[in-house]
Amino acid sequence: MALFIPDMVTICYDIQMNSLRPPKVIIFDWHATLVDTRDAMYHAVDDLLPQFDGLELIDRLIDPTLSKTVEDAKLVEYVRDYRRLHPKVKAERKISRTDIFEVLFGSDEEAKDIAHIAFNHCYRNHFGEAHPIETGVRDMLIELSNLHIKIGVLSNRDREFLQHELEFIDNGSWVNLFGTVVGGDDIQKRKPAPDPIEKAIENLGENPGLHCWYVGDSTTDTISAKIAGVTNIFYNGAQWEPDWISRIFPGTEEHPYQPDCVVNDFIEFLSLVKQCRGLR
Repeated sequence: MALFIPDMVTICYDIQMNSLRPPKVIIFDWHATLVDTRDAMYHAVDDLLPQFDGLELIDRLIDPTLSKTVEDAKLVEYVRDYRRLHPKVKAERKISRTDIFEVLFGSDEEAKDIAHIAFNHCYRNHFGEAHPIETGVRDMLIELSNLHIKIGVLSNRDREFLQHELEFIDNGSWVNLFGTVVGGDDIQKRKPAPDPIEKAIENLGENPGLHCWYVGDSTTDTISAKIAGVTNIFYNGAQWEPDWISRIFPGTEEHPYQPDCVVNDFIEFLSLVKQCRGLR
């Protein structure tokens, strides 16, 4: 069951907020968590989906009866029929590229790898600009560093994109805010495997544990964090309603992974960090 913390509008699962381990390390997902690059992402997905026949991915789409939700099943069927995203999905701009692949291919890791590689070729035609997902993100990162918390960032997309966007945003003033940067091609397996998180933590000279927090916006981020054995904070930048969050994190045998906390913005997140560290 979800627990609401009224003063922060924060949802915590399974454990009380005051039992969260104070973070020594915080790793952030990049796309749709710290920065907004959704226009480029959706353009690249538009280019990718018609290629599914040539990539032999259409026959590898998950059986809709095995989908987590009715909405996921409808998305699979729509992509199978039309080789594109449903207009409503594109209009809402809420679901991440990684979650799209999770919905379409389920546990077929080889199919997702093929899709990721093809997506990168498509993304190269559209990437470039990156903007903070919220006002004040840079100041939040600086304040975390001032609390002597080690900060890292990672992405399932290749390092060339992540590095370029990192150097673009706010005229390159974010580059020195992170103790490590991990791209999807820096590790053997991308999320939902734990490899990117484990690599980032290793680069910061730490071992995975609940004192390490991973902040991401997708169900894939949560799966990766829980497998890695770190605390997961789900960033609800899409402003999903609580009932939908409960549906995408059902806690069932088939889909057991749930975030430790959900925050709706980085004001809430910074407050959570400070409360866990005993600060006002």
